[in-house]
Amino acid sequence: MSAFNFRGLIPAIAVPFRPDFAIDEPELARFSAWLARQEGVVALMTNGHTGEVFSLTPRERAEVTRITAEATAGICPVISSVVCEGIGQAIEEASWAKEAGARALDIMPPHHWLRFGFRPSHVIDYFTAIGQASGLPLVVHVYPAWTKASFSSELLAELAQLPYVAAFKIGTREMSKYAHDIKAIRAAAPEKVLLTCHDEYLLASMVQGVDGALVGFASLVPGLINDLWQAVRAGDLARAIRIQATIDPLKDTVYGTGEPTGEAHACMKAAMQAAGILRDATVRPPTVAPSAAELARIRAAVTAAGLAPRAAA
Repeated sequence: MSAFNFRGLIPAIAVPFRPDFAIDEPELARFSAWLARQEGVVALMTNGHTGEVFSLTPRERAEVTRITAEATAGICPVISSVVCEGIGQAIEEASWAKEAGARALDIMPPHHWLRFGFRPSHVIDYFTAIGQASGLPLVVHVYPAWTKASFSSELLAELAQLPYVAAFKIGTREMSKYAHDIKAIRAAAPEKVLLTCHDEYLLASMVQGVDGALVGFASLVPGLINDLWQAVRAGDLARAIRIQATIDPLKDTVYGTGEPTGEAHACMKAAMQAAGILRDATVRPPTVAPSAAELARIRAAVTAAGLAPRAAA
């Protein structure tokens, strides 16, 4: 696990689709290689919510990881998310991700935890089984505090002591609990890596003492987010505030005043197309593409930010 550097900027990548909704392999390879070379990027993550993971079949998820890992070989490593309903399925899909080239795994809570909740022992058993079977470092994907799949600070501290767990992708989205969670993990295992995944309020979450950011928004503005992170690391709050002010109009256009959603990811893809990062902004159903009015706002924000047009060759 020590060979994998989680500290820095890790974009959760979007997946280009053709108009017939098939994965656009050449475009995904081109985009992945471009994104991996952006300053400050230490890894890429496939099969996150930004990558429309719930619209992909398990085999397609492995294929996305394979394409990305092959395109970024020698540039940066790839993390693949695992989102399953049980231990057996998770072990199988983790093995597919490893075979496809993933060098770490981001473990999302099973969907039934969102509906029915869980016992802490369920979580420990789940991560232990995946870690033992895969032999890969694991990232704990922390869901919002308002969900039934939210982990308590005490449970996060227990997870931090597992040898398989290397990092935490923290999306608590409730700042008081977020700060408490960070302190609990640091006290239990100070060597474990803490990453914000709060796309919609980056600066506020970065200044809490984390080690980097694992965010889908970095598919659109990796340079700005890296600049923000470097300003935070340097303790230059005035510069960080200025950079966040540049990010805000784009963030508001993509996410509005809420959290990332399928439709927000569709807006981000449209912004990526407007910026010349992606050639096509197709999203898979049931996600809906932006309306004409939304597209106009997105293009205006991209132009105002000085992002359009440019090529991601």
